[in-house]
Amino acid sequence: MSTPPAPRSPRPARRLVHLYAGLVLYGVSMAMQLRAALGLDPWDVFHQGITERTPLSFGTVTILVGAAVLLLWIPLRQRPGLGTVSNVLVIGLVVDGTLWLTPELDALAARIPLLVAAIVLNGVATGLYISAHYGPGPRDGLMTGLHRRTGRSIRLVRTGIEVVVLATGWLLGGTVGVGTVLYALAIGPLSQFFLRVFEIPGTQEAASPVVARSIPKSSEPDTEGEPENPTVDRR
Repeated sequence: MSTPPAPRSPRPARRLVHLYAGLVLYGVSMAMQLRAALGLDPWDVFHQGITERTPLSFGTVTILVGAAVLLLWIPLRQRPGLGTVSNVLVIGLVVDGTLWLTPELDALAARIPLLVAAIVLNGVATGLYISAHYGPGPRDGLMTGLHRRTGRSIRLVRTGIEVVVLATGWLLGGTVGVGTVLYALAIGPLSQFFLRVFEIPGTQEAASPVVARSIPKSSEPDTEGEPENPTVDRR
């Protein structure tokens, strides 16, 4: 009996547009939140902390940390996709470019709307990037890999990772503030909304085995028995 052919991936051009538009906008949103200077998400607190202690740019640190996290996929038997590798390179380059083009702001009246716009744009970028189904970002892959290897819930694993990187980044000099809290509260609902907006029909069913093995079913319950989507974060 012959093996049936693998399902053809639908709309590859549209998926690539979603992938790279999402990554570019994600990098822009990160730079905007940095310029707002009112607090960053946990991983960016960590990146900023390293930047404060080294001569490296924020984008370079983002790339190097992403590459280091990707190495941790090896013992977890995670397999990267196109989106995973692109994530490591594109976001860091865009962050540095956007920071170079935009000035620092002093007025709080300008920084508050900039923070809000950055978080909303981050949700848009996340919806675009994940809807392409080209593989999770390095940090999400670490989360899902630990979930599968340890049997712990996605919520517990993700919380543990982000508490560690947030605390480490804060100790190194990263910025924790109202933006950190607002991001934590808003990014889940925003990402879920924009995932629905940018969904490409048929991509989830026809996703490549690399992507399928890297992302557990969104309906898998956590320890509290509630369904959740582990791919809300991009990186």
